[in-house]
Amino acid sequence: MGSSEEGDASADVRLAHANLDLGDSEMSMLATAKMLLHRTPKLEQQTDLYTHEVHLLEGGEIDLASLRGQPTLIVNTASKCGFTPQYEGLQKLHERFKDQGLNVIGFPSGDFADQEFEDAAEIGEFCQKNYGVTFPLSERTSVRENPSPLWQELISQPNSAPPSWNFNKYLVGADGRLIAHWGSKTTPDDPELVSAIEQALPEQ
Repeated sequence: MGSSEEGDASADVRLAHANLDLGDSEMSMLATAKMLLHRTPKLEQQTDLYTHEVHLLEGGEIDLASLRGQPTLIVNTASKCGFTPQYEGLQKLHERFKDQGLNVIGFPSGDFADQEFEDAAEIGEFCQKNYGVTFPLSERTSVRENPSPLWQELISQPNSAPPSWNFNKYLVGADGRLIAHWGSKTTPDDPELVSAIEQALPEQ
């Protein structure tokens, strides 16, 4: 289940070329390409991802252990990317399934061509003003270049892969194990993604 676009290093670099604006610097492209060519070691067995804490954009934190019993959709986001309009679809998923137990957490990151604001207030204002985002956002986080402990464990799962660009989606089950992941081109309303969420929801 999920996209296979992350599985090949050369494909990752081609995706980077396709998503960089003409105004992006050659230095940024080279840095991104170098990062994409680095392979992430795989764990032999799945691990519990709900052992981590997430530091939030506006302060405070979420202890993921408090989400046990509920699925979580984890997404690496960016404010200045061609896929940024997917925030709208993610917000709709949040509104549709939050009362049924789904958590959506966005992780703003500048790993891919530095397509995220540096300032936390600017990120928050952009997301709220343009897309009405009300689901939690983490502080600006590295998800591939120098991944945080959560992201290092997430992308090393046997059934996972590191994000090849912004807006990769990782569905974590109620037990803290990764169910599946999808690439940037899979939109939040994709039937396969929505079906996986529905199957992961706790029984009412």
